[in-house]
Amino acid sequence: MGTETGRVFAEVIDELCALEERITGGPNTPLDEQGVLEGYKWIFSILAIGLDAYVWADAGRPRFVDIVGPYRKWGGDNADAFYQYAPIDPARTYVVRGRKGDAVYFSLTVYGGPNDGRYSNRIVGTVNDRTLRVASDGSFELVLSPEPREGAWLKLEPDAVCAITRDYVIDPTRGRRVEWHIESLDPPSTWREDDADLARRFQAALTWIREQAQLVPLALNDPNAVAQPYPVPTATYGWAAADAAYAMGSFDLGPEEALVIKGRSPECAFWNLCLWNQFLHTYNYDYERVTINGGQVVYEDDGSWTIVVAARDPGHANWVSTAGHPRGLLWFRWFHPSATPDRPTTQVVTLS
Repeated sequence: MGTETGRVFAEVIDELCALEERITGGPNTPLDEQGVLEGYKWIFSILAIGLDAYVWADAGRPRFVDIVGPYRKWGGDNADAFYQYAPIDPARTYVVRGRKGDAVYFSLTVYGGPNDGRYSNRIVGTVNDRTLRVASDGSFELVLSPEPREGAWLKLEPDAVCAITRDYVIDPTRGRRVEWHIESLDPPSTWREDDADLARRFQAALTWIREQAQLVPLALNDPNAVAQPYPVPTATYGWAAADAAYAMGSFDLGPEEALVIKGRSPECAFWNLCLWNQFLHTYNYDYERVTINGGQVVYEDDGSWTIVVAARDPGHANWVSTAGHPRGLLWFRWFHPSATPDRPTTQVVTLS
């Protein structure tokens, strides 16, 4: 039929094929064998997010969909959290209802900026479990709209494009995640597929894929070290949180080496360490502990902690497995920290 959608669809397919070259010979390669295989999964993870966020998403009658979880590794996921996404039309009014479950931290952030597949460039507004009124049964309610409303309300600026939820659970395997629901109070009455509109959506997904591909694979700079943590940001890029401090590092270890990380966390709602591959995916935490959080760590008597990163169990309570990866990334995060964390120290030792 020669539709506009068909033309853009062909571009999407060509782009996915081109991404294979980034895995096998792009920046910060060669990758180890597992890294190459994980790269193929990364291609489809960014495709899946792009389809959910731009092709399937309907701001007229939105739904929250998982963008981070055990089967959706992308963008710096971790074993303790669930992230959900919903598209936003800044001219409409929405009611968000939820139930806290066992989350030790949860938030909803509205992002603003372009709506063409490029990353958001600012935070319109955010609420969290400390600013929302949570009832005794764990329920809460929030209105998103351009005009003021009674009760909990977040103003939608003209460039608002999406809402992203975060909920963190100390024991995500057994714990109850937050229940999130969103409803438009002024939805359109009908829906009809339109070639120009669907082509625009696929074009946004294509732009998303291309932008995401420029971010990875990340380099492993200054191996076996953790950089100085940076504080809770006053501005953010992409879909980063607005109430967390972060620190990044990397490891590069032989089979009989371990990285000993020592530090102290300030008072905070939640903190953890995640091991990532160069595509910002956690390793498979269904089989080994590849992340550890502040509720799982065994602390020293003075409140500090020691974490050991190694390929096999060194007999330490805070062992985090490299899951067969000789090198990878380290990522710390602290939500609602009372102060910017001190820089953790590192030392490479032999397992023996």
